[in-house]
Amino acid sequence: MGPTTLKTFIANFGQANYLWPACREQGTVATFEDEDLRPFWEKGDRAGYIAYAIAHKKSAAGITPTRPVASRWFNLATIVSETVGDVWIHREKDELWWTVSKPDPVRTTIELSRDPGRTGPRVYVMHKPAQIWSNKDKKGSRLVWKALHPRAREFLFTEGTLQQLAEENAAYALALIDGDDLSAWHSQAAWKAKEGKSGKSPITVYSAAKRAAYRMAKTAMDTTDHSNGQGVLRTIKNKEFRFASEAELQAYIEALLVSQENLCAITSIPLQFDGEYTDIEMLCSLDRIDSNGHYEKCNLQVVCRFINRWKSDGDDAEFRRLARLLQTSAMPV
Repeated sequence: MGPTTLKTFIANFGQANYLWPACREQGTVATFEDEDLRPFWEKGDRAGYIAYAIAHKKSAAGITPTRPVASRWFNLATIVSETVGDVWIHREKDELWWTVSKPDPVRTTIELSRDPGRTGPRVYVMHKPAQIWSNKDKKGSRLVWKALHPRAREFLFTEGTLQQLAEENAAYALALIDGDDLSAWHSQAAWKAKEGKSGKSPITVYSAAKRAAYRMAKTAMDTTDHSNGQGVLRTIKNKEFRFASEAELQAYIEALLVSQENLCAITSIPLQFDGEYTDIEMLCSLDRIDSNGHYEKCNLQVVCRFINRWKSDGDDAEFRRLARLLQTSAMPV
C-alpha cells in the first residue's frame, strides 16, 4: 500500500541519469539496483545490504558509501515502488519537468546495465507508472529553468538520486506547478537577498552545496598551511594537503556531498549549507576520518559542525559506536 500523504521529490533517474529518457517517454519514475544487492532488499535485510555495499560497492564518483548512504540506497527501491500521488520534479538542461505517481504496480525488469562506463553485474530496473511528464505549469506556461528565482533553483535541483523537499520548499514547488502567485515567497528577505542588485537573477547561480565545498576546501588548505609541525607553545599535529590544488579538493568535496546524499556521514542528519542554514550546528564541516592522517582521498567525510567538534581528534570507529548509542537510546525527559 502506498503512502497516504503527498510528498514532493526532486530526482535523477539512474547513474548519470541514464533512465530519464525512458521515464519521460513512458511516463514513469525509476531506479535500478545491482543484481547482487537485490536479494538483500527482497528479504528486507538492511544490515546485510549495508555491509555488502560498503565492502563491494562504490558511488558514481568512485567513493565507498558510508553506512547512512548505503542505508539510503536500500530505501530507494521501496520509495519508487510505493510512491502514489506524489509529485516528482526533474531538471533537464533549461527545463523543469514534473509528474505525479500513479497507484499502478511497479514494472521490474532485469537487464545488463547501460550506465556509461559500467561493466558490472546486471541490474534490476524498476519503473513506477506516473502521469505523462510535463514541462509546463497547469496554466500552460513553460517552466524555464533560468526564469526561476535564484533561491528556487537552489532547492529544485539535486545532483544525487533523489531528495524529498522540506515542507516550505514543497509548498513553493506545488504553487509553481499550479501556476499560482509566488510573491509570498519572493517578497521574503531571505529570497530577496538571493536576487541580483538589479532585482534580476544573476547569470551564474552557485548552489549552496558548491559554496560550502569552496569554503571547506579553503579552510582545509589554510589549516595545512599552518600545521606543518612547527613549534609554538606546543607542537601542532602535522596535516598534509595531498590534493593537486584547492580546486581539486573542492571537486572531491562536491562528489562526497553527492555520495552522502547531503547527509552527515556519521549521524545521517541532513546537512545544512552556507547562506541557507537555520541551525549553525548543522552546517557541513570537513572531517578527517583518521585524525592522525592527512587531507587526502579516502580519508575525508562531511559531517555536521557539532559532530566534527565533538569527535575532535578521537577514533572514528569508536565515535560512531557512541553516536549510534545516543541515537538508539531512549533519552529521559
